[in-house]
Amino acid sequence: MAAQHILQVSELTKKVKFMLESELNTVWLCGEISNFIAASSGHWYLSLKDAKSQVKCAMFKGNNRRTRITPKNGQQVLVRAKVSLYEPRGDFQIIIELMEDAGEGLLKQQYEQLKQTLNAKGLFGQQYKQTIPKHITRVGIITSPTGAVVKDIISVLQRRNPAISVIIYPALVQGEQAKFDIVNAIDSANAREECDVLIVGRGGGSLEDLWPFNEEDVVEAIFHSKIPTISAVGHEIDTTLVDYVADLRAPTPSAAAELVSKDMSESLNQLAIITQRVKQNIQQRLNDNQHKAQTLQHRLFQVHPEQKLQVYQQKADELAQRLNQALEREVKRFNVMPDNLIKRLLQLSPQQNILHNKEKLRQREKQLTLHMQRILDRKSERFISAIGQLNLVSPLATIARGYSVTRNMKGIVNNTHQVKIGEKLNLQVTDGIIETEVINIKLNKH
Repeated sequence: MAAQHILQVSELTKKVKFMLESELNTVWLCGEISNFIAASSGHWYLSLKDAKSQVKCAMFKGNNRRTRITPKNGQQVLVRAKVSLYEPRGDFQIIIELMEDAGEGLLKQQYEQLKQTLNAKGLFGQQYKQTIPKHITRVGIITSPTGAVVKDIISVLQRRNPAISVIIYPALVQGEQAKFDIVNAIDSANAREECDVLIVGRGGGSLEDLWPFNEEDVVEAIFHSKIPTISAVGHEIDTTLVDYVADLRAPTPSAAAELVSKDMSESLNQLAIITQRVKQNIQQRLNDNQHKAQTLQHRLFQVHPEQKLQVYQQKADELAQRLNQALEREVKRFNVMPDNLIKRLLQLSPQQNILHNKEKLRQREKQLTLHMQRILDRKSERFISAIGQLNLVSPLATIARGYSVTRNMKGIVNNTHQVKIGEKLNLQVTDGIIETEVINIKLNKH
């Protein structure tokens, strides 16, 4: 007896408490409430029992304030608790941290367990998320064909972008058969490859109503889908496992429709603005190029040799026209004079005067002829002089006076430094070109 360590009761209860809390840690427990007491301190005290056993429980006010149910005797609940020991009395008890109705609580427990399992498999990994296409022309909808969800989605798409086509893959979204319908619809959409994006969704409901979207088969079908998928299950506060595996989560089905469609009016306004800018830029460039072309054409017209030649030709035409007009006037005037004389002769009529006047007439005709010839000669001289002045400014006239233009392969030769002995030269003269070779070069001595 002396060799053994004798424990105090408090030591024993402390050791037992430590063993319970360290070994069992947190447990989930399902049972029926009995002996429920809500103390004035705010703590709850109760027992959980089944057909064979019961255990004392405590739930302190810091935890029970977050409980959504009102406990009562005879109620089946699911609790998350820590196993402990009440040292003053040595009573075995559990400390409840979370309490839920047994039906919904079991589903949540299953939900959390499946979520952890699927996450461990990597089905929720961000690296596997597909990018939602920017330009979508065809949307697939997996939901009940008679529910409000499909009507809401189609209404939003028609309002925002009527050009987007909709393909409905009908499926039950509640009940035991729902998960099979949803998986078959996803597989069918991938096999047919006829849409750019899939929307998987339904309206709001309880956790039990939304459970088909927590099924492992549905999650894996979405994970393996080659078509980018958007989850739109329930309301914004509802979360299912489909939301974690989908490439994008929408808070509501209507929001999913907005995500896959661009507002057509905004696109049209942007297109109109871009079109107007393009037109303005093109018109500005056309105006600038047209102005440059007109300026260059005007400058070319002013310096072109043909323009100067046309001016001289016009002056020559004007001089020739004036000469012809003067000649015509003189001819008309002298043609009229003989007729007048004949009239006067006929009026006087005596024979003597006739003979005398005939002589005068012959003399006048000679004078007229000489006068006309002098006028013609004078006008011809003026015309020849004008032609000569025109020829003076022509480079061909310079060549005609005995000059020539010397050229080599580089162009016109102006001095002796531009040629070398043995080089071939071309001499342009009045009636042709003479090919020659340089045999000697002499410089002028000043």
